[in-house]
Amino acid sequence: MGAFFVFTEFISFSIRIYSYNLHHSYIGMFILGTKEKMTQVFDKEGLVYPVTVINAGPITVTQVKENEKDGYKSVQVGFGEKNAKNINKAEKGHLKDLGNFRTVREFDNDGDAKVGDKMDVSVFKEGDEVTVSAISKGKGFQGVVKRHGFAGGPRTHGQKHSERKPGSIGSTGPQRVFKGMRMAGRMGSDRITVKNLKIVQIDKVNNQILIRGAVPGRRGTLVEIRSL
Repeated sequence: MGAFFVFTEFISFSIRIYSYNLHHSYIGMFILGTKEKMTQVFDKEGLVYPVTVINAGPITVTQVKENEKDGYKSVQVGFGEKNAKNINKAEKGHLKDLGNFRTVREFDNDGDAKVGDKMDVSVFKEGDEVTVSAISKGKGFQGVVKRHGFAGGPRTHGQKHSERKPGSIGSTGPQRVFKGMRMAGRMGSDRITVKNLKIVQIDKVNNQILIRGAVPGRRGTLVEIRSL
């Protein structure tokens, strides 16, 4: 009985993996877009969800890398558009007549992609869970209260200017500041990846994807959307 149960579980798992691979071929794994804004939408039951609107795609395959030639498999895609005079000769020779892309990115490729293939928001469907990566908002040089959440010093009891000071940065024995000490410095402009975000709606006419929750970055930030 136990062996039969294990066998049935294995068959069920194999079917799930097969169906996953069918839906998540290379053409359904990723897309590029720009962050537009945040808003809210209602579902059929009247529940409201906060969503981020992303203008996604279309993207074009500009290069396919293979194990035999490049040592690994991946697919390079182009997104957006910029003035032709701002593209150097090396880029023009590489892109040929595929387009004047503003951004070129590379993703893992396990499918049969071909140069010139195009992808749009239809590669995803509502309810898909995705991983989103983008550059967070830059906040410049910030103190320890904002950057690390320090409490700061007291405002009273003889303390005059210590409200947002970092306090001690170590003992005098080592005669140096240890690596990793949390201090003031540049904050933001980091690559942030958020996992397990759900696609709420897809607008194929306007090439927009509505993703539940917040996405890193400001308006206009380049966003990478990948299937889990």
